Amino acid sequence: MKKRVAILISGRGSNMTALIEAAKTKDYPAEIVLVVSNRPDAAGLDRAGSSGIPTAVIYHEKFGDDRETFEQALDRELREHRIDLVCLAGFMRLLTPWFVNRWSGRMLNIHPSLLPQFKGLHTHGRALEAGVTRHGATVYFVVPEMDAGPIVAQDSVAVLENDTEETLAARVLELEHQIYPRALRAVAQGRTKA
Repeated sequence: MKKRVAILISGRGSNMTALIEAAKTKDYPAEIVLVVSNRPDAAGLDRAGSSGIPTAVIYHEKFGDDRETFEQALDRELREHRIDLVCLAGFMRLLTPWFVNRWSGRMLNIHPSLLPQFKGLHTHGRALEAGVTRHGATVYFVVPEMDAGPIVAQDSVAVLENDTEETLAARVLELEHQIYPRALRAVAQGRTKA
């Protein structure tokens, strides 16, 4: 029985697309059954729709500063679709402990750094400033503390002498598109648990 997966996005959904493509193969243990955006203008909604995947918008601004009411609406949508696993893919909202704990052990995120290095934003610029020789991406189980959950998959690229934030980001993004489907496969098969 394939796991029913929802992907949460805020923008273009390039990692979402990588997961959708991976899930098209017959032996993939997960099925993408829903894409939810917190922004009505997210380009990823069209991408998901053209792949035949149902989409929903739960616009966070409609809820003002009431994060928990926004998350309750999100939680209802996920439960209505009988979701087993949630993948965050460029979902630009910090989730409250209430929501994270409800989906504990069933929610993944991808981050463009080799965690625990460079948590938060602007990872590529910070990696270049720090002079690291390798930089990469990490898929992990979401916990209440930002970018701190148990790691599921991680991979890296060499940082080149002439790298800019843009060139480094492009190589890391390619890496993300490889490791996120692998990580979801491992979790869906029960080979990796939080």
